[in-house]
Amino acid sequence: MDMATRIALVDDDQNIITSVSLLLESEGFEVDTYSDGEQALIGLRRRPADMAVLDIKMPRMDGMELLAKIREHSPLPVIFLTSKDDELDEALGLRMGADDYITKPFSQRLLLERVRAVLRRAEQADAPGSESAITIGNLMMQPERHSCTWRGEEVKLTVTEFLILSALARRPGVVKNRDQLLDAAYGETAYLDDRTIDSHIKRLRRKFRDHDKSFDSIETLYGVGYKYIEA
Repeated sequence: MDMATRIALVDDDQNIITSVSLLLESEGFEVDTYSDGEQALIGLRRRPADMAVLDIKMPRMDGMELLAKIREHSPLPVIFLTSKDDELDEALGLRMGADDYITKPFSQRLLLERVRAVLRRAEQADAPGSESAITIGNLMMQPERHSCTWRGEEVKLTVTEFLILSALARRPGVVKNRDQLLDAAYGETAYLDDRTIDSHIKRLRRKFRDHDKSFDSIETLYGVGYKYIEA
């Protein structure tokens, strides 16, 4: 792993800050640690990171609010740390634009796998010449620039949203089931349930409908999956 890869770790639990930062540093990452959302927001503006690992429940500014503020100006890849059984938090976090989540208590090996998977997806999306541009109807996607526009207006997508949409748009009319979309967005090593894809699809639709209320290019085939329809 590139020594220059910087991860912002935000949690009010000092034990997690200590153990996770030691783990990541031992794997060659540079780690900036913050104990609450307000501190992290200031720190990220001064010293941008390549990705962030955020606890949801923190004092002063929780992880949800911090993510919302980050998303105002950045597609920074984000993994949420959630408490056990906080299914609502997980779903809400994904709808807000988190790339992944992991439930406490977690194994260090699992966290490391998730961090590497999210970073790998971000690197693939940014790699020059990795994929050709997609132009279909009102949609234009340029993977090299992580750029997506609808009718000429920019639609800001997270890495995961971009990969899901490109997997659908590259084969318009072809149905992709949830497992295929999970593989496209997370790789075969990720173990996530169907709700993860559903949450991302809902957020994609909402983002496009913010620009065009009539957007209906992502069709749900109940019990089967999703397909992209050319407008």
